[in-house]
Amino acid sequence: MTNQFTTSGGAVVGVDVGGTFTDLFYYDEAAGRFRTAKVSSNRGDEATGFLEGLKTFGDIADLGSIVHGTTVGTNALLERKGARTALITTRGFRDVLEMRRRDRLNTWGLWGDFTPVIERDLRFEVRERVLADGSVDEALDTDGVTAAAKAALAAGAEAIAIVFINAYANPENELAALEAVRAVWPNDNIACSVQILPEIREFERTSTTALNAYLQPVVGGYLGKLSAALNAEKFTGRFHIVQSNGGVMSTDTARKLPVRTALSGPAAGVIAAAAISRAAGFPNIITGDLGGTSFDVSLVVDGETSLAAQTTIDFGLVVRTPMIEITTIGAGGGSIAHVDAGGLLQVGPESAGSRPGPVAYGQGNTRPTLTDANIVLGRINAERPIGGKLARLDVEAAKAAIEEHVAKPTGLGVMEAAEAIVRVADGRMAGAIRLVSIERGHDPAKFVAVPFGGGGALHAGALIKDVGLQAALVPRYPGINSALGCVIADIRHDQVQTVNLTVDALDPAALDARMIAEAAAARQVVEDAGLQMDRIDIVFELDMHYIGQTHTVSVPLPVTIETGTTGVTRDVVQAAFDKSYQASFSRLLPGLAAKIVNLRTSAIGRRPQFNLKTLAPGDDCSLDKARIGTRPVWFDGGWHDTMIYARLDLPVGAEISGPAILEQPDATVLVDPDLKARVDELGNIIMERK
Repeated sequence: MTNQFTTSGGAVVGVDVGGTFTDLFYYDEAAGRFRTAKVSSNRGDEATGFLEGLKTFGDIADLGSIVHGTTVGTNALLERKGARTALITTRGFRDVLEMRRRDRLNTWGLWGDFTPVIERDLRFEVRERVLADGSVDEALDTDGVTAAAKAALAAGAEAIAIVFINAYANPENELAALEAVRAVWPNDNIACSVQILPEIREFERTSTTALNAYLQPVVGGYLGKLSAALNAEKFTGRFHIVQSNGGVMSTDTARKLPVRTALSGPAAGVIAAAAISRAAGFPNIITGDLGGTSFDVSLVVDGETSLAAQTTIDFGLVVRTPMIEITTIGAGGGSIAHVDAGGLLQVGPESAGSRPGPVAYGQGNTRPTLTDANIVLGRINAERPIGGKLARLDVEAAKAAIEEHVAKPTGLGVMEAAEAIVRVADGRMAGAIRLVSIERGHDPAKFVAVPFGGGGALHAGALIKDVGLQAALVPRYPGINSALGCVIADIRHDQVQTVNLTVDALDPAALDARMIAEAAAARQVVEDAGLQMDRIDIVFELDMHYIGQTHTVSVPLPVTIETGTTGVTRDVVQAAFDKSYQASFSRLLPGLAAKIVNLRTSAIGRRPQFNLKTLAPGDDCSLDKARIGTRPVWFDGGWHDTMIYARLDLPVGAEISGPAILEQPDATVLVDPDLKARVDELGNIIMERK
């Protein structure tokens, strides 16, 4: 289905607000010009850094659109700093959030060790019952709903979730409860499961709806603050948010569905990395986003990102919405190094963040971080820190902190201790990469690492050697890669509806009508986003399994709605299921009936293709111009005289032999002594073994 969509003119700016830095990518498509910026984030007052970064490009009122990747929702979940939330549910089901799937954080022990985001005294039960076939067994007690909502308000609840058993099969009672709550609730922070996730399985539906309500005041307040600040700057363009599925949605949708913003910043980085690597001829990659607080890893196979139907943000916090599969560990540049009670060196998960930041920043922290170790080893230029706010970094303070907290407790010298910090962090990052590759049946020798974030390229060489990767591709602007992803990401909206029928019992005409209705609704959300698109694609998938199985496989349906009908039949569904099941398990189970659990519909607004050659080095670049000089850098137990280059002045085709350091305003690239690097036609650094 193809249409042309346009918006008002002006440049688009991608903004990724991380825990330490706010990264920005400015692109004027009409002029073919781009600019980048990196400013310090202001934790707790992210709007300040957000506006400060935008102003580096001139008058904010002149911008056409802003696309924002945010971790505000993720941080609120991890730190349990969401709103005080209540739950109204069917009598007998208020403990679903606590029982989960009978999993435990710690296997042994007599006591539970998990507290849901909604306290038990804020989980209210009401009389109603819908059966699994959709029939209403007991009508809703609307007076009970009203009383529960008033009790929640009296208890200080700011948001409320409504989840009834089997509401996916018939939403009548739940929608009636929604109207009753709206009549007494003082704000719009109301989440209803049939509007959030009309899908079978009560725990996942309850968890996703509860977390959505928990985040609505936090994310809504944050976006409202940003919108007000932009209005004050007379910005009249479009303001959009990156979703965790790698697509973009309007701020109105983000306020209603804040749970879909979890991991949106890292998702944007994966989108950009996949696009860059495809253009460079490397379809199989493992991305590694090393920021100030975490290391985020994702697998891209044959140029396609991996989408998971659900994700666990933290133990017990399950979000069932399509997300790019990202594995996160607490090993960022700000991760604090310490010696534990057993005498072992640990790096993370505690982080110094942007405030106070590493010891070398001179902002009050006294415990060494991974960044401090890289500074002491000479790998980060203390005279030219990224971000622009600090004139220089305090190397001696970093050394003193490493000596006190790591060197003395372990009996190592300061330099050996700094190198040990880096090696421990490298080991944790390598473990995360093995988790998404080797443990899932992928040979890392066939994959290329794509490190980005402010510190990713400092550790690319170690990851090549520790994991056995083919090579590493360092994007032209690794420090603002996620901001670039915000600019090039497509518009996307996903919907799900439970079907719960065997293929033999399927009414193709009824499924066809449902698919067309779902496509129209999803398409409308994408059209309303208002960003420029070349076309809108509609994609259908089914969740299916054999009768008697629990887990489903994703089954893409090879159908379109160009002619006003999908043409779906039982044979089409069965053939698609057989193909997907065979691909997943290398066999079929003849004689068993296949069952359709859910219908998933995605509307994807394809953005105009971003010309990555825009980022390539200009004709004025040369190897002589790029050479800055040399400085001693510590590798493998000793100092090495290391050539320093201005990375952005390196011409296409330049070849660099390690050891070398390539410096640029947003990141630093480290080429180990046993590695070599070259610049490809797009300006990427390709790092390989000598």
